[in-house]
Amino acid sequence: MNFEFDWDANKEKVKKFKICIKENEEKKGALMNVLHKAQDLFGYIPIEVQKLISKELKIPLSEIYGVVTFYSQFSLIPKGKYEIGVCLGTACYVKGSQDILNKVEEILGIGVGETTADRKFSIDATRCLGACGLAPVLVVNEDVYGKLSPNDVEGILNKYK
Repeated sequence: MNFEFDWDANKEKVKKFKICIKENEEKKGALMNVLHKAQDLFGYIPIEVQKLISKELKIPLSEIYGVVTFYSQFSLIPKGKYEIGVCLGTACYVKGSQDILNKVEEILGIGVGETTADRKFSIDATRCLGACGLAPVLVVNEDVYGKLSPNDVEGILNKYK
């Protein structure tokens, strides 16, 4: 899926981001601060934004890409309006969370780490969500669903369509 960054639609965010770059350019560890700000502002860090960072901070694009892809809190693709997390921690996995995840992927037609073309849904496989007593668990943004079977998944997703 190719999501092109829209500079015009993000004009105000880009302006704030450039201020952040200027405020951090002389600081030690500036790249991490700037990347966190980019993730917060844009919801992801597209290659266009990485190129801007590279130019302004005079850091090779390959180094920036390496950092973005190394740390799990950064994303190269936009997240959906509804972020779905399926817990694959031990308790959930033993109780069938992989089947829940497979059903989510089947219904939405995307895999883990992907976003639907309409940017409505994205899927992540997570580790323990701290709701082991409800295993297996699926979250949609802040909504937690537990004690699931694959048959429950379509009904849950339909609430958000």
